[in-house]
Amino acid sequence: MENERIAIFASALNRGGAERQLVALAKGLKRLGKEVAVVIYYDRGAFDQELIDAGVDIFYLRKKLGVWRLPLALIRLAKLLRSLNARAIYSFLDAPNIMTALLKPFLKNTRLIWSIRATVNNEYGLLSRIVGKIEASLSPSSDLIIANSNAGKALYIQKGFPKDKIIVIENGIDTDRFNYDEAGAKRFRSEFNIKDSERIVLLAARLDIMKDHPNFLKACVILNQTHNDLRFICVGGGDQSYLDELIALSRTLKIADKTIFTGPRDDMAAVCSSAAVSASASAFGEGFSNTIAESMACGTICAVTDVGDSAKIVGDLGFIAPPKEPKALAEAIEKALIRSRNDPNLRAKIRASIVDRFSLDKMISGSEEALLGAALRD
Repeated sequence: MENERIAIFASALNRGGAERQLVALAKGLKRLGKEVAVVIYYDRGAFDQELIDAGVDIFYLRKKLGVWRLPLALIRLAKLLRSLNARAIYSFLDAPNIMTALLKPFLKNTRLIWSIRATVNNEYGLLSRIVGKIEASLSPSSDLIIANSNAGKALYIQKGFPKDKIIVIENGIDTDRFNYDEAGAKRFRSEFNIKDSERIVLLAARLDIMKDHPNFLKACVILNQTHNDLRFICVGGGDQSYLDELIALSRTLKIADKTIFTGPRDDMAAVCSSAAVSASASAFGEGFSNTIAESMACGTICAVTDVGDSAKIVGDLGFIAPPKEPKALAEAIEKALIRSRNDPNLRAKIRASIVDRFSLDKMISGSEEALLGAALRD
């Protein structure tokens, strides 16, 4: 692929699991000497500077929402991709996937690789269903589709995506960044006045209905009935009105004095290291949960709902509950608390399982092989 680039196209680089994987992949390809450029539909986000510092070229369309603006955006995107001499375009998530498919007639000799990363079906209403149907109808125009989970692959096949074009490349975790950080954990505890004698039950997730914070809070009520040493920490950003609803719910459930909503954090290794248990309460939509794997890379035991590939990630080193069942989630967290207290080698075993299965290098090398293979295909 001499003098040709891989262009990675996404809506924005806001905080999120898909965006974190995009950044890791772009940096990894750059380290391997590949020509890579990142194209962003909107303006700058949380991760842009990290790419800039790594020497990755970023280009912005800087377009606003609105269907009437789409034709102009497509024209600008096509011109930009042609100027980059992009042999392969790797688009992240539904809107970028649809846009690249619409451009295919104007991008001769350019391979389209799609990324599908969630297992959302019809949970977000009419617009989500319409976008999903459009994406499915255009999916045969892609040259390769990369899913980050087996659950995602299965769901998208059900939606009508071409089975023979979908491969699974699971997320990679930066285990240098995500490692047990005792000093960071102490700083985090001190920031929120959490005593050494108190154990943290963590939910690290954006404020979104799929993450089912109410399920987590209701499970915490059950745990609070038999434990007086637990603090319930919710880390993640989102809509202020939804945050207000969750804070009000914690008051109604009478655990507001034990519950902290921190907002988004950039010191997640410290946060994960501070927890006795890291929970995932998701009701739907998970493909490969970065939060679970990152917590485990820090040696923290997880209690998760059986959504997406979450059960596969924790394996026999965590505990699983059905979604939308607070009592079952509370029981899973309780078992995790017991094991974390009784197994002195647990952190090392949990971390080793992530290093062995979900290394960043494995994700980068697998993606490189898939992207270059698609780009060079006759």
